[in-house]
Amino acid sequence: MKLYTYFRSSAAFRVRIALALKGVAVEHIPIHLRRGDQVARDYAAVNPQRFVPALDTGTTVLTQSLAIIEYLDETVPRPPLLPPGPEGRARVKALAQIIACDIHPINNLKVMMYLRDVLKVADADATAWSRHWIGEGFTALERLLAESPETGRFCHGDSPGLADICLVPQVYNAGRVGCPLDAYPTIRRINAACLELEAFSGAWPDRQPDADL
Repeated sequence: MKLYTYFRSSAAFRVRIALALKGVAVEHIPIHLRRGDQVARDYAAVNPQRFVPALDTGTTVLTQSLAIIEYLDETVPRPPLLPPGPEGRARVKALAQIIACDIHPINNLKVMMYLRDVLKVADADATAWSRHWIGEGFTALERLLAESPETGRFCHGDSPGLADICLVPQVYNAGRVGCPLDAYPTIRRINAACLELEAFSGAWPDRQPDADL
């Protein structure tokens, strides 16, 4: 299998973690988003949306990180990334979607470039935008995690799963824009627990072969 990835992409970061947790080896194909690799004709043929990640399974190309992770969970069932019961599964998916559907999309590179390059928003104001929306999402997420008996060492129980896979890349992004995390002790604790595992720390952006620091 081939994973089209960019080292700083949150969505690609998620899939790298999931692949590592499942023990699935893939060939990494770097798509440098800041250099415009994603708009090249060759990559547009792989993913018409021109986003990363994309996973070429050998028989089809999958896009969208949560869909790819669900595919991995169905085709490589151990270890599971979702709990067995419907209520637990719904809780984990909701935690993941707070990040993947509400926080990340309005802070990703495409949006930030539009703010800066098209709307001519000053860099400081664009950064304030990111911090605001991360803070809004993390405030709700912290409460949901801190107040639930289902939260354990990780977002749900004592094994890492889908919600943790989404959380760690978003905490990384928060650090990049200087978003204060003092108000989110549960998020910080879970993030630290995740990074003790090689599946998470090995997927860290700065450890990727295409890292352009």
